Amino acid sequence: MTSAPQRVPEPDEVAPDADSARKPALRLRWRESVTMLEYAATRLSGDLTEHWPRGDGHPVVVLPGFLAGPISTRLLRDVLERLGYRPYDWGLGQNLGYPPNMAADLTALVEEIQRRSDGRKVSLIGWSAGGIYAREIAREVPERVRTVITLGSPFRGNHRASHATWVWELFNRHRDTTELMSEAARIARAAPLTVPTTCIYSKHDGVVAWECCTSRPAPRTENIEVRSTHFGYGHNLETLHVIADRLAQRENKWRPYQA
Repeated sequence: MTSAPQRVPEPDEVAPDADSARKPALRLRWRESVTMLEYAATRLSGDLTEHWPRGDGHPVVVLPGFLAGPISTRLLRDVLERLGYRPYDWGLGQNLGYPPNMAADLTALVEEIQRRSDGRKVSLIGWSAGGIYAREIAREVPERVRTVITLGSPFRGNHRASHATWVWELFNRHRDTTELMSEAARIARAAPLTVPTTCIYSKHDGVVAWECCTSRPAPRTENIEVRSTHFGYGHNLETLHVIADRLAQRENKWRPYQA
């Protein structure tokens, strides 16, 4: 079997400066309140998704953001099911941080879902912190992962360029996070993946700096901008359409997104 052609990054393609990124402005934080309008727009869109690219039935695991859980990703999973995929919740309840056993639990979940799906590779969609976890799963077992899609996930650059940092530190104050937050770990998280990767970001994000949600150029990695709030990624129509387009690609036939 011949391998799929690799995208060659353009000579002038440069990743945004994530190390110097700052927290989103106050006006963007206030704008997060319109997320319910994004949700309503999707709920009232009728059969719009019926015209979107259809799925091939492969499994897709959706990982929620920090402090969120299965309810927050319900609409996204419903859309994926309507499009013809087999969506799965991440199975760990509410996302309260990164406990020591999480990596092993999520890797085991992907392995089990692949086994139950006749060996088909699993796509991973991670919202905010969930995208950071999804990337690390793909780094651990790339042979089991078909593609990774992150939604406003700050996996690169200044980890304090977020209004959620202090809350994360509060919930993890009893854990030793020295290694997790070390410079070496930060550099490792920022390294591009070997599997097809789509990093969705929004300059309207009022929680995390959009620059930190983008990847450095790599052959099968792309950054796609949408107009969405941070809390709205999982039910924003534009974001959902990008997800539908990316998942519908044939395995081993990855191509960059064409708006």
